[in-house]
Amino acid sequence: MSSPTAAGARTGQAAASSRANLTAPLRSGVVPPLADGFATRPESAAGLVEALRPGATIAITPSQVAPATAPDWRGSCGKTQLAVWLAESLWQAQDLDVLVWIAATSRAAIVSGYTAAMDAIGIDSPGDAEVAAARFVRWLSLTDQSWLVVLDGLTNPSEAHGLWPAGPTGRTLITTPDIAIAEHEKVLTFSISGLSRREALTYLMARLTADWEQRAGAVDLVDHLGGEPLALAQAGAVVGNSAMSCRDYIDLFAHKRNQIIASGRGLPATAAITWTISAEIAGTLPPGGPAQAMLMLAALLDGGGIPGTVFVTSAARTYGGRGAPGGQVSAESTWAGVVSLEQAGLVTIDPAVTPPVVRLDRAVQSVIKLATPAEALNHAVLAAANALIEAWPDEDRDAWLADCLRSCAASVRQIAGDRIWASGYRLLFRVGYSLDAARLTGLAVAHWSELAEAAHRILGPTHPDTLTAADRLAAALLAAGRGADAADWLQRVLATRTSQFGSEHPATIASQVSLGRALLAADQPGDAIKVLDQAVGHYEQTLGADDLTTLQTLDVLARACLTAKHMPDAVRLYQRVLAGRERVHGSSHPATFEAEQELGDAYLAANQVKDATATFKRLVGRMDKALGSDDPGTIMVRAKLASAYQAAGKMANALQSYEQCRGDAERILGPDHPDTLAHCVSLAHVYYAAGRIGDAAALLRDTIERCDRVLLPDDPLRKTAQESLANIAGE
Repeated sequence: MSSPTAAGARTGQAAASSRANLTAPLRSGVVPPLADGFATRPESAAGLVEALRPGATIAITPSQVAPATAPDWRGSCGKTQLAVWLAESLWQAQDLDVLVWIAATSRAAIVSGYTAAMDAIGIDSPGDAEVAAARFVRWLSLTDQSWLVVLDGLTNPSEAHGLWPAGPTGRTLITTPDIAIAEHEKVLTFSISGLSRREALTYLMARLTADWEQRAGAVDLVDHLGGEPLALAQAGAVVGNSAMSCRDYIDLFAHKRNQIIASGRGLPATAAITWTISAEIAGTLPPGGPAQAMLMLAALLDGGGIPGTVFVTSAARTYGGRGAPGGQVSAESTWAGVVSLEQAGLVTIDPAVTPPVVRLDRAVQSVIKLATPAEALNHAVLAAANALIEAWPDEDRDAWLADCLRSCAASVRQIAGDRIWASGYRLLFRVGYSLDAARLTGLAVAHWSELAEAAHRILGPTHPDTLTAADRLAAALLAAGRGADAADWLQRVLATRTSQFGSEHPATIASQVSLGRALLAADQPGDAIKVLDQAVGHYEQTLGADDLTTLQTLDVLARACLTAKHMPDAVRLYQRVLAGRERVHGSSHPATFEAEQELGDAYLAANQVKDATATFKRLVGRMDKALGSDDPGTIMVRAKLASAYQAAGKMANALQSYEQCRGDAERILGPDHPDTLAHCVSLAHVYYAAGRIGDAAALLRDTIERCDRVLLPDDPLRKTAQESLANIAGE
């Protein structure tokens, strides 16, 4: 088994076409591998294959669920493995155009999984991830492509509220420990328990192929284990990776069961015995390493998927090296401990993704946590928190990896409570940054709100991290369109920083700028102008007129003036921004292009049509030369030039430019891209203004039809198109 940093490079999604109509089958998400010796279970899961037909939603659940206070051994009935087999069978049979696998442990995981799938398919997904996920669900309901969505490990049906995938060409497969999910009217439930005697024997024999002598007593061992998948997996691993035979394992099993009964804990579940045997023997199996310490760390994380890099961090090596010379072991040693756990059947390692994913059954996690003394648990929790911080990449490039890390962090947070504030609370900030990056704005607001309150209570109102949490909450509120709430928080932060540092401190001025942005978003441009004007003056004195921070703040001030309809001030400020960008970046830099576009917008808003036309014409020429005429930014600026022509009454020029924009956007972005659809609506308006009412109505009908395929019914662009058609044709 290779180390986490040297594993294979299979990614979670295959190549896709750039259009919503696929030209090749597509996979999104990380599908777990099938276990060694996997049995297809034609007897214990009879009828499941036939039931998973197009249009169906199937939930695989355990036949019984243990009380909440006890480890759910019966819940470990092989649900995920059955789902993997079904998904891979459909894929190999070429019955699917789209396969989406989501570890559905939280709302965030479902939303980000849908968003990643939509990105892979080629449907544009700007803005909030919840909106993007809803658009993907709508695409599933309308597409003629065959698809399968697997929601693996869905513990709470409410996490998927509003995001249930359905459609005539699709299949939805859910694995869940919650039998109550069957109450959902669209879900057909398959309750399964253990393997049949024949299936269990087939599985065990497939595991024990290296040494025929190990099979002695296999039939009796199957009868002892009663077909429980988890117990079979653990026993098969121990026998297969040791010198034992099945008969030797039966003797060890009977001895361990008698020990547990003698301790007064009653008759144990079968897997409660086999996991104990595996835990005791793991440290003796090759390749060695601190197996017990790594098992403790794994028990505190999300057993559905733990990035292997967590186990080779400095925090994990220190935790695994307790009592060792130097207080730390090598990364090779800690990873060897994880491999030993796999040899004992306690974890599985998927080496086909980078980093490899380690999985541990939740019932085993539960019993480990219940059996660990409080002091030892506290120590392990802090080690796990710090290991996650170390393992988290600076940027969340892979959605599935970010989901794994966030889910692992949630597990640690739930166990630790306020204890995490002792030394591991940086993890909570990293989770927030990840939610922000994933555009999970609603969840980010909830997270930062809880974090800001806890920091205020535990660290104090003036602690730097308390103020940082408040800043991040305000930013999340802004992203969620709640400018007034963001402004309230930022006013508190500004008051605290002014009291702490004075009005001229850089941190105070930065808070002023943030407050100005929030006030602008809250539709209070007059108040925003007052705050931002002070900040611009300070930056010009301390940093200089051409400093990037000064120019960025000047740009926000110009926008506030434009919003407040202070047109002369807005034009003057945008001219200053453009002049500064040209001095700093040159005339062909993207920031300069953006500043010139904003100046053109200001000219147009101020009814300085001649200046607007000249500005956009000059900008189109420079962008054509620097970026090419097919660049989406060039197309967008050409559309602005068309709007300037229209404002000037030059309808022939406006029509020519709008038609070119529409054609270029269809060719480059695709006919269903939101930008293309926006160009179509603009062109329809010009058709109407030019008296071509029939062309306008026809184009709007076609645009609305395409909006229905890729946008939500209440999308503003669709509403605009529908209202325009109603005004033009009364439809």
